[in-house]
Amino acid sequence: MIINQKTELYGVVGYPIRHSLSPAMHNAGFSAHGKNALYLAFQTRDLEGCVRGIRALGIRGVSVTIPYKSAVVPLLDEVDGLAKRIGAVNTVVNDHGRLLGYNTDAVGALTALEEKIELSGKTCLLIGAGGAARAIGFILKDYGVRLSISNRSHRRGEDLASALGCPFVALGKIKDMHMDLLVQTTPVGMYPYKDQCIAPPDLLREGMVVMDVIYNPRETRLLTMARDCGCLTIDGLGMFIQQGAEQFRLWTGLDAPVTIMRQAVEEALKRNL
Repeated sequence: MIINQKTELYGVVGYPIRHSLSPAMHNAGFSAHGKNALYLAFQTRDLEGCVRGIRALGIRGVSVTIPYKSAVVPLLDEVDGLAKRIGAVNTVVNDHGRLLGYNTDAVGALTALEEKIELSGKTCLLIGAGGAARAIGFILKDYGVRLSISNRSHRRGEDLASALGCPFVALGKIKDMHMDLLVQTTPVGMYPYKDQCIAPPDLLREGMVVMDVIYNPRETRLLTMARDCGCLTIDGLGMFIQQGAEQFRLWTGLDAPVTIMRQAVEEALKRNL
């Protein structure tokens, strides 16, 4: 690709963000379609200033990640129905200066989970209360999953549990719980803090399905522990690729080259090892 005055600009907004593999994924997608576009990482502590910059500079679209998925909502011109219900946006489309918010985390998580488990009627402990947790919680509720929420911050966890109409359980009390599915959505265990784990080993039991939305590292400490206990594990790469594919479609109107995007992320992960 030749970068010139016609190059369309996209990016990911968050803090911290330098570890993100979204640029590798989306730039591979643009290249596969021969699209004159570039995707960068915008690390910022000034979300409002960043949103003004998106408008002023004509940045065509951005991914939104930790810690801004909920905070960005009131800064946008319009939010689609699912994202509004979730209360979190991970995708912004700039439609000629009008910023539209979407949530593709829900679709990404659902696709990754349904490849491994029949969701209807299952019980799930969801750890976390941020944007990813909200997206996954609302989509699982829609599919008949019986949820419980746990989180380091009781207030945020209780707020999400109230929104979902389900119980909140303090982290110190989850070790005695029984569930079919455990979904971990916090950044605990993310690169470079790969040795950390938020879930106690006593929680894991043979036959459970354990999903960690972290994709870097590919196998977190939680997933290693779960695999050793005889659990079926789901890493965060599937959700990451599927939510990215939906972002690509929203931004470009093109079908996402999912295989190429996945290969780009897997190669980037290998380089980080």
